[in-house]
Order: sequence, then structure tokens, then C-alpha cells
Amino acid sequence: MTPARAPRADAIRNRGKILTAAGEQITTHGPDVGMDEIAAAAGVAVGTLYRHFPTKTDLVAAVVAEFVARVTDDAEAALGRVADGARALDELTGFLGRVVETSAADRAVKAAAQSLGAEPGNPAAEQRASGAVTDLIRAAQADGDIHPDVTVDDIYLLFSTAPTDQPASARNRWLTLFTAGLTTEGRPADR
Repeated sequence: MTPARAPRADAIRNRGKILTAAGEQITTHGPDVGMDEIAAAAGVAVGTLYRHFPTKTDLVAAVVAEFVARVTDDAEAALGRVADGARALDELTGFLGRVVETSAADRAVKAAAQSLGAEPGNPAAEQRASGAVTDLIRAAQADGDIHPDVTVDDIYLLFSTAPTDQPASARNRWLTLFTAGLTTEGRPADR
């Protein structure tokens, strides 16, 4: 059996251009943007787009999977900074803020994913992100900054309820209020 050939460099570049253009086009024009418009924005032929992504659902799922991979990398980088001596609470709060802001920018992509039934299909990245966030929480708990009852599920609750359709000032205020509920200074220990 002949081993699978590695993708050509131009195919890798085209896939990246398509994913970037899809995210931008869906965010700018909404989930109904056409594949022709996405291909044009990527600077590739429609046939090239369809070779990489046979359906719009496949394309949107890949865009969402790329988002999950970026969030995972960010969580792991924050954990690395904690290992290098950064304060865990600061890194966790910074990570939360970045994810909320990125989610606000990508909300049209998420709407498209929901309307098309697209699954991101990146369970390995999701597990890595969950592990890194869990470790950030544990480090902040060890520092005495985060309540011992806080779990990664609380962080997922944050993401699922974030007011991503509100202005940045409202998102920042919401994050401040939510973060206070996680910290030992923000709420009494007996609640």
C-alpha cells in the first residue's frame, strides 16, 4: 500500500485563505453568504473551494474547528505563563476576556454553524483546552484567588452566556461581574 501523499504547499495555502475568507465573509455578511463570494474573497476558484470543502456545512465546521484550536492554543499559552511565574488569576481573567471578545467578533460564524448543524469536529483540541483551563483554575485556587468550588463547567457557562451581541463596554462589565463571582474576594466563602 502506498503511503498517503502530503498536501502540496499551494493546497495548504489555499485552504488557509479559504478559512480566513469564510470567517470574514460570514462575520461581515451573515450566514447566508454564498460559496462564490467566499471563493472570490479568498482569491481562489469556486472549484478549489469545493475540493477542500464539499459543502458549506463542511466549511463552517472547519472555521469553527479553527476557532476552537486558537482558543486551545491561547489557554495553553496562559498556562505556560503561569508555569513561568505569572499570577494564575490574571492569566485566567485575561484568557476569559480574549475568548469573549473573539466570540463577539465571530458570532455570525457561530450562528451559521448552528443554522447549518455544523459540528466543529475537534474533540482533541476541546479536551486540551478543557485540561488547560482546569489547570489554570487549580493554580488560581492554590493561590487562594479562586473559590474551591469553581470548575471548568463554570467557565463554559461563562462562554455560553456571554453577551457577545452587546458593545465592548457591556462585555467588559459583564466579565468583571462574572469574574468577581469566581474569586475569593468577590463573594463570601460560605455561598
